Amino acid sequence: MMQHITGVSRQQMRFSSLEDAISPDNQVRFIDAFVGHIDLCKLGFAIKTLKAEGRPSFNSKVFLKMYLYGYLNGVRSGRDLEKECLRNMEMQWLLEDIRPNYHSITDFRKSNPAALKNTFKLFVSFLKDADLIGCETIAIDGTKSRAHNSKKANFNQKKIDKHLEYIETKTQEYLNA
Repeated sequence: MMQHITGVSRQQMRFSSLEDAISPDNQVRFIDAFVGHIDLCKLGFAIKTLKAEGRPSFNSKVFLKMYLYGYLNGVRSGRDLEKECLRNMEMQWLLEDIRPNYHSITDFRKSNPAALKNTFKLFVSFLKDADLIGCETIAIDGTKSRAHNSKKANFNQKKIDKHLEYIETKTQEYLNA
């Protein structure tokens, strides 16, 4: 009689694909579809042209997918994104198992700060158009909800404008980092 649950032998051969490892409703599928349908030139990305000699460059969409995934999961540094490419099955699926080094990853961010900012704005616009987020100002009489709501949680147009400015600043800090 066995006392413990045993795992699969590491030498056991298995047949599987990257597609099998990612569920149909995984967030990486959304990132892939979003990046697949946008025009990078219109957003201001520097598109690398193919050269006659040397190693071909990576498609800019690979890096954009990587940064959106990293932003969504709190992974910001180029070195950490490189590690995710090596060990994270979602990232491998998203990039079709392309594994750029950290220098290429950070060069993309340095070369395209304005385009990344435009992409983040487009992404929010897309969420608005898809009715996934609402962008309406709602006012509630504070006397009815004060017991359930702090001053920090009440927003007027002035606070919303200040918060949007804060988000813009944080986005710029993220791009600078």
